[in-house]
Amino acid sequence: MSRLLTLENVHTHIGQYHILQGVSLTAEEGEVTVLLGRNGAGKTTTLRTIMGLNPASSGTIHYDGQDITKLPTFSVANGGIGYVPEDQAVFTTLTVEENLKVAMRKEDEAAMARQDYVLTLFPDLKKFWKKEGGHLSGGQKQMLAMARAFVNDNRLMLIDEPSKGLAPIVIESVMEAIREMKKQTTIVLVEQNFSMAAGVGDTYTLIDDGKTVQNGRMEELVRDEELKRTYLGIA
Repeated sequence: MSRLLTLENVHTHIGQYHILQGVSLTAEEGEVTVLLGRNGAGKTTTLRTIMGLNPASSGTIHYDGQDITKLPTFSVANGGIGYVPEDQAVFTTLTVEENLKVAMRKEDEAAMARQDYVLTLFPDLKKFWKKEGGHLSGGQKQMLAMARAFVNDNRLMLIDEPSKGLAPIVIESVMEAIREMKKQTTIVLVEQNFSMAAGVGDTYTLIDDGKTVQNGRMEELVRDEELKRTYLGIA
């Protein structure tokens, strides 16, 4: 197993605010790495910093052996990193079909094969193929957002809080889709729902006040009641 993504002591400022104050993490190829921490800990900013949306002030980000710390967002995306933001960013006036089409970097045979595959993961999208994004349910929008990132040949996917606001039965579908996706791509996941995080994660990184406080295997965290209580507020 090879290391696909490495962050070393990353700091990020947004305006006058020092948001990330030393985030370090690794993502091994073919695994799901979950970023955990309380609200405001810096998890979303970590994903945005990897994408170059909130550029790092210091520290380094290496992806597939290359330093991407200072690359613009379009170069990061073209390098094979997909991003599913917390707000899903679905085009509300475009149909499901059109949302997927505009997301494709190139509309070739491989992309169409990935589209067919993703429609088996999310059959609702096939059912509502001609429906506008704005008329989908919250769960269907989340599925569409993940599908848009997956239709490209991304070796790494960054997914921000996919379970937010979803019913438990829909969360189960999203979890199953992530388990399937990791057979073809590496995933870094931000997730507040600990039972979902524990159900799909291979490794974890705990962030508190903008700093990494602990990394390890997910099964170790599941057993560590003190760590969960201290940093996640789980009794």
